[in-house]
Amino acid sequence: MESMGSGPVDLLVKDMKQKTLNQYLRERFGQKVYKLAMDGGFTCPNRDGTLGTKGCIFCSAGGSGDFAEDRNLSITEQIENGKRRVVAKMPKNKESNIDTNKYIAYFQAFTNTYGPVERLRALYTEAINHPDIVAVSIGTRPDCLPDEVLDLLDELNHIKPIWIELGLQTIHEKTANYIRRGYPLSVYDKAVQDLLSRNIEVITHVILGLPGESKEDMMETVKYVGESGVQGIKLQLLHVLKDTDLAKDYEQGLFECMTQEEYINLVSDCLDILPDDIIIHRLTGDGPKRTLIAPEWSKDKKKVLNALNHKLGL
Repeated sequence: MESMGSGPVDLLVKDMKQKTLNQYLRERFGQKVYKLAMDGGFTCPNRDGTLGTKGCIFCSAGGSGDFAEDRNLSITEQIENGKRRVVAKMPKNKESNIDTNKYIAYFQAFTNTYGPVERLRALYTEAINHPDIVAVSIGTRPDCLPDEVLDLLDELNHIKPIWIELGLQTIHEKTANYIRRGYPLSVYDKAVQDLLSRNIEVITHVILGLPGESKEDMMETVKYVGESGVQGIKLQLLHVLKDTDLAKDYEQGLFECMTQEEYINLVSDCLDILPDDIIIHRLTGDGPKRTLIAPEWSKDKKKVLNALNHKLGL
């Protein structure tokens, strides 16, 4: 359910005990850092027949890479395209047209460790070698981290920071089966420990609002992630996107999406139980407007963040 394209890694929320990603990156790299969504041309074991062919129930045709660059371009070309998009959105610098920004190459679309290790090496190395890239973030499944891939990540982590973003979504088996996640919680636990033992930073994705889950269920997942030792977390609102199996269930009235007030209250409570030293990479997210069915209120991310600011300031 990742939805970030080329753009700043800002969160506007104030008065949080945890650091936002933007604060963390400013401290670590000394300036604002922008995230560029890459498409390495991968597929997923949940799509190629290994585990299934339909993907997770919420997953769009883009495999969570709806905002990623064109997979037909080289990684260098994708980075340069993304940089141009960032610069185009910035206030014009009358004195210089030189891009002095720093960037994270985010391998976003589908499962980005699911392939031959030498192919992975070539893609990751091309990103690492770009002079404007300060870190590489890799979105993947916990069940797609064999030893040879872990060894590669360990090796590259000594050149520039490598982050692994794991799609957990929920700790509850019933929900995991419903969304067709395809692996048990123990696989996530092992992946986290394997990565942390190699000093590789881990960010865990959690979806809030999955059908059938109570507020207590979602809080249990967030608490579990906070206690698992990972460095970062992404809290993602459930989006219902066109042409997904989740959309079929929604249109049949099998579940309802949270209201904005419910979501804001839930996020505030999640922040209360997360450890102070975990980095908050995301608090909401925004689905592609051309394919978003629900919730409608999520289209205005600025309004959502303003509401969250108000809630945290009470």
